[in-house]
Amino acid sequence: MTNREFYLQRREAEFPVFMSVLNALPPDQLSYRPHERSPSAEQIVWTLTRELKACIGAAKDGKAEMENIPPPPLAEMLAMYERWSKQLIDVVSKVDDEGWDRKAQGIYQGRVVMEQPLGIFLWFILFDAIHHRGQLTAYLRPMGGKVPSIYGPSADEKSPS
Repeated sequence: MTNREFYLQRREAEFPVFMSVLNALPPDQLSYRPHERSPSAEQIVWTLTRELKACIGAAKDGKAEMENIPPPPLAEMLAMYERWSKQLIDVVSKVDDEGWDRKAQGIYQGRVVMEQPLGIFLWFILFDAIHHRGQLTAYLRPMGGKVPSIYGPSADEKSPS
């Protein structure tokens, strides 16, 4: 198995886990933040969503642009997250070894802030997304939500009898 094939396998495996956490968010509590310096739940969801779009750009054109635009309503973000997750898997599945190793640029507000091989870039963003999913998971109970199973059972889910 190549590194790219393993990446695709992990992306596909992580997708339903991400969706379970995102769908567990109480829509009326998106402004929740555990500390004044912490991002709100809404900001984290929007970051996760925009990262997917940026990764698609990196895989297609070698440029991952992160726009600083306000988030749409939660339902729209979740639809974008689902659509862009599937699109990213489709785009990366068509990347060959040469494309996997070519340089990709991370661009924020018109400035190149990162440049590295596409494969390294995509793994970096996946790990960042998993980190942010962990943040959201820690937010869920204080927001009044239930923590879904991630890599094992959750105390909020009934165990099979």
